Amino acid sequence: MRRVPSLPDQARHPALPGHMVVCGDDALAERLAAELRELYRMRVTVAVPSLPGTVDTGNGTEGRARAAALLARMQAVVNRAADSETRQGVRVLQAPLLDDETLAEAGVARADALALVHDDDETNIRAALAARRLNPRLRLVIRLYDRKLGQHLADLLDQAAAVASPGLDPAALDTSTTVLSDADTAAPALVATAVAGTSKVVQADGLLLRAVERTPSGRGEVADPGLCTLALLSSTANDPAGEEGSDASGQDGPLLLPDDRTVAAAAGRGTVVLETVTHNGPERVPSRGVPLGSLFSHRLRWSLAGLVLSVLGLAVASWLTTGDHPLHAVYLTLLDLFAIGDPALGDPIARQVLQLLSGLTGLLLLPVLLAAVLEVLGTFRTASALRRPPRGLSGHVVLLGLGKVGTRVLARLCELGIPVVCVEEDPEARGIPLARRLHVPTVIGDVTQEGVLEVAKIHRAHALLAVTSSDTTNLEAALYARSVEPGVRVSLRLYDDAFATAVYRTLRAAHPRALTRSRSVSTLAAPAFAGAMMGRRILGAIPVERRVLVFAALDVAGHPQLEGRTVAESFRAGAWRVLAIDSAAPDERLPDLAASPSDDGTEHPSGLLWDLHPGYVLRPQDRVVLAATRQGLAELLGTHPRTRPRAT
Repeated sequence: MRRVPSLPDQARHPALPGHMVVCGDDALAERLAAELRELYRMRVTVAVPSLPGTVDTGNGTEGRARAAALLARMQAVVNRAADSETRQGVRVLQAPLLDDETLAEAGVARADALALVHDDDETNIRAALAARRLNPRLRLVIRLYDRKLGQHLADLLDQAAAVASPGLDPAALDTSTTVLSDADTAAPALVATAVAGTSKVVQADGLLLRAVERTPSGRGEVADPGLCTLALLSSTANDPAGEEGSDASGQDGPLLLPDDRTVAAAAGRGTVVLETVTHNGPERVPSRGVPLGSLFSHRLRWSLAGLVLSVLGLAVASWLTTGDHPLHAVYLTLLDLFAIGDPALGDPIARQVLQLLSGLTGLLLLPVLLAAVLEVLGTFRTASALRRPPRGLSGHVVLLGLGKVGTRVLARLCELGIPVVCVEEDPEARGIPLARRLHVPTVIGDVTQEGVLEVAKIHRAHALLAVTSSDTTNLEAALYARSVEPGVRVSLRLYDDAFATAVYRTLRAAHPRALTRSRSVSTLAAPAFAGAMMGRRILGAIPVERRVLVFAALDVAGHPQLEGRTVAESFRAGAWRVLAIDSAAPDERLPDLAASPSDDGTEHPSGLLWDLHPGYVLRPQDRVVLAATRQGLAELLGTHPRTRPRAT
């Protein structure tokens, strides 16, 4: 098979220590390669699909166009490097197929780590199995959407590595294979941008780290610091006319991991704080049946209640007028109600009147019972159908797009109990079954068509969260939503930062009193993938405006910035901060703190201690959970970032 040559002016470098290989076909591959080279200073080889017209990949026009766009962006990553060393450290390999020959040419046999971030799960699985055969000691980072499949695949690849390398240190197997999902990584951040006051969540050892935005109650006051302050928001973060939505960086940008003196001096600025740590209970399982309240409509329930009260009133009247036993009076009333009682001929007038009223009530009962039967049948018939937005719905989130990312976002919104209405053009989209199972109101239609957002009650919604894969569709939906309701909060999924800046400034000028936010899934996910390639467990990442704060679990041994220092001394403002210590014995620790206890079917008591004394001395056997900037994490891992953390 003919191999397409590399891009011009890029020398082929032999695989050396610190060599990373990235295989992908979309924006995540580009972001990840830039992250590894510019922050961690690794030698990177990127295997991408061939240019259109060179080799037919079988992906059609859309696949060739995406390949061309990715190649152009990768060339831009190389060209914008500030020095020749960085430019020579990135090699782009074009290949029609991700097979054994391509992996061997990329240097997988001697590489330190391989990231398989194709958008297709099957492609990543095939390449992972081949790479494990080529290099049993290779650290694998695989992008998979299916969580259960990912867990089984990681176990299989780790077992294969142990069999192929009997002398391999078992501790190394804990990080030999890592399966991540960009959708899972970005979903909490996307939800947090759309819902004011909703926590940004990162999981650690079955616990939830909750990072929330807090604003001071008045000018000159400092927001409640919670357990610790993770970031100071930009001075315009809560100002609709500010720059936060476009990821502006400068003197007014967000300040990550400030020290206490800086926080005290920043009166009037909002903060992102670590608020609480709560136990992560079992995942809520949606009911498979039909809720009792949904069997009958509101009007029918009131009709039935009125008839029941009428029957009780007639029974009480019969008891008072005839002097019979109460149970006998109820019995006679029911006989009259169903027209099976004897005519009250010769009985007192009161008894005859009550019998006529009971008969009239029985006539009214028949159509109500028939309506109830029809509604029950209709409810069970449509239990598997998508719900329509109810008439009185308000204060909800309109979620546009139910693809991979939209499905995870929908699950997060439902877990947090936030009312949501989905809008999706494709009735066979990935998230439609989840919306049906959770009984989430869903509108099937093209959001660019007039009237679709109105059906989703956008005029009474709290926020619009547009997470389709098309920037233009998200923008068009935002503009249309603003034309219907100028004050609605808008959160857009946008890839290009320059485009996001232009969009934000335009929306700010047109609607100065409305809040707009933009997020990039690949930007949010790249730090987690890069950290996993470096051999460290990344617990998650939270956005601070459009910057990212990474949570990681590190062993103190081998890190001079931590070992032998107190918790207070180990803190470096603007770079990293120790949040917790794993008190479990080294042989009893979970290999992956990011995994939920329910993932392996067993319960593990949490060994993380969060209330740390500033004078505690970090020992080599300790494992810590810390928050870090991307530059700070790169420095902790023994590399030198291109830019030093901003001084505080």
